[in-house]
Amino acid sequence: MRKYSFLSGGILLAALGLVSWGFKGHRAVATIAQHHLTSNIAYTVSAYLKGEQMEGVSTWADENRDPKTAPWHYINLPLGLSRDAFVKAVQESDNNVYSAILKMESTLKDVNASADAKNEALKYLIHLVGDAHQPMHVSRKEDKGGNTIQLRFDNKGTNLHSLWDSKLIDHEGLSQEEIVKTYDTATPAEIKKWEADSPIEWLWESYQITTELYANAKPGQNIDEIYYQKYIPVIRKRIDQAGIRLAGELNRVLAGQKITAVKAPAPPTPAVTAITTTVKLEEVKNYTGKTVTVSGKAFSSRDIGSMVLVNLGAAYPNQLLTLALKGEAKALGSSIEGKEVTITGQVIDYKGKPEIIITDPALLIVK
Repeated sequence: MRKYSFLSGGILLAALGLVSWGFKGHRAVATIAQHHLTSNIAYTVSAYLKGEQMEGVSTWADENRDPKTAPWHYINLPLGLSRDAFVKAVQESDNNVYSAILKMESTLKDVNASADAKNEALKYLIHLVGDAHQPMHVSRKEDKGGNTIQLRFDNKGTNLHSLWDSKLIDHEGLSQEEIVKTYDTATPAEIKKWEADSPIEWLWESYQITTELYANAKPGQNIDEIYYQKYIPVIRKRIDQAGIRLAGELNRVLAGQKITAVKAPAPPTPAVTAITTTVKLEEVKNYTGKTVTVSGKAFSSRDIGSMVLVNLGAAYPNQLLTLALKGEAKALGSSIEGKEVTITGQVIDYKGKPEIIITDPALLIVK
């Protein structure tokens, strides 16, 4: 059985998760991949993305938060599987990151697939290849991929999954550009080897890594600088591998496809002033599809990388309204907990709960 030297201390194992690598990690994977596309494939990718950049759509699959595709981001497996048992378990399971990657690649190769279908498949693939390389997305069900293993890092509470999603990366203090420059260092020999590896191999590597992560992270543990120095090289390698392999998959899957023109994003239409109704927080659930102004106390928030979710009226899961702060509004997330806020926006339904997406900070007033 082949062994891999991602971590010191021998053979390794697995976990699961919801949001992988966070905003910076996924954008780094996409940017590294962009650097390694052939010119023809880069043009094809731009066409299928309708002129959008790979890094810009790299977190779309998380932002979409479609409950039907939520299982696509991970795979649950028992601990202690041999290589053969692991491969068998992955190939015989369905509706997970492995099957989703194969499905998205099949759509991209399908000459009869619509432009919209290929656009969505490509956005998912860009994201899911990153997910497959986050060790805590290939793991056991009982602790939700490390989400229930509480830790402390940088004098703050966190969990094992979040630590590997973004906290260790954030601790580096690098800008997005610096991350890509620091991580994208594969040699020609490594690139050739990594691009030849199959998705099963990616997952097997993640599965092994997680074994050591579970062994070295105890509930309540304070993660120190020694831990950080030991594992940040692993994160750098996994993100670099994800980018190189994503490029390899796209160079292979999209080879020979004929593209006539790249459709650039349509220019923004002039804003139309919507009719706004002022409603009580308790009544906002009755205004799905309507633009409202509503006020309430922000009880809790959660940064999921591409957005900050803020719960109004009560803490999760009893909130009366969820605010999804994206774009420029995302920076407001950590500053409004415990404060009264007034929001104007369109109410949507997400898993039976009312939600308003805010991208313009001017639409959120803190009292």
